[in-house]
This record gives sequence, structure tokens and C-alpha cells, in this order.
Amino acid sequence: MTATFIKLPKFRNIQWVSFVGGEGIVRSYKPESGTWTYLIEMALGLEPDFGRVGAETMILLTEADLQTI
Repeated sequence: MTATFIKLPKFRNIQWVSFVGGEGIVRSYKPESGTWTYLIEMALGLEPDFGRVGAETMILLTEADLQTI
């Protein structure tokens, strides 16, 4: 059996982060393919005329795509 080690996550839950295209809050994270993948909730803008559809403000990004604010 082979042990695989992964470094600790760089970002934590409820931490503000930025990325190309916007910024948001880390809602969850998990190890995947030797790095960490983060579920980011983007800040809501003005509500459109047709209303909110659902989780359109969530995006899944890798650690390399994120920076602290």
C-alpha cells in the first residue's frame, strides 16, 4: 500500500477570496487529484426581473485559481 500526502488547504470556510471574474466566500473544500477544490459562493448582484433561478452564484475552483482578499 502506498501513502499519498497532500498539503493543508490554503483557504478555509467563510474566507473571502478572489479569482478571475469575481470574488466570493469559500463554502466548502475537498482534496481532489493532489490539490484542493473549493466551492465558492459569489456575491449576489441585483435581482433580475425574472427572479433567482437557484444556485447560479456557486462556482467550483481549484486552489491555484484563488487568491486571498
